[in-house]
Amino acid sequence: MSIFSSIWDRIRGHKPKAAPAPQTAPAATAAPSAGPVPAAPVDVEAVLVSMAEMKGEGAGNWRTSIVDLLKLLGLESSLEARKELAQELGVNAGPHGSAEQNIALSKAVWRKLAENGGLVPDSLRD
Repeated sequence: MSIFSSIWDRIRGHKPKAAPAPQTAPAATAAPSAGPVPAAPVDVEAVLVSMAEMKGEGAGNWRTSIVDLLKLLGLESSLEARKELAQELGVNAGPHGSAEQNIALSKAVWRKLAENGGLVPDSLRD
């Protein structure tokens, strides 16, 4: 599994803390389904905020740091993992492990999350 796939799977699979859903009565007559219902977009920032709140003060600066984002998601954040992610996403900014590459890698991850149906604020993608 690719590193980006692992990132996306962790985000989509997280169940944020939320108020209990209101109980609704089942419909008396249900119309037959016209096919699979497309997955609702994932509010990436809300999911990560929820994960960071659960983790507490050790969540770091995941909005701008690729290392902190990977750690928040419980994924490997080593230089080798970031090299692999950079290759996977086509990021060729600065030497491996440099601040320049890490910033470009973080922006590339946000863009890719948005391309895959994640709701990502423009401020994280630019």
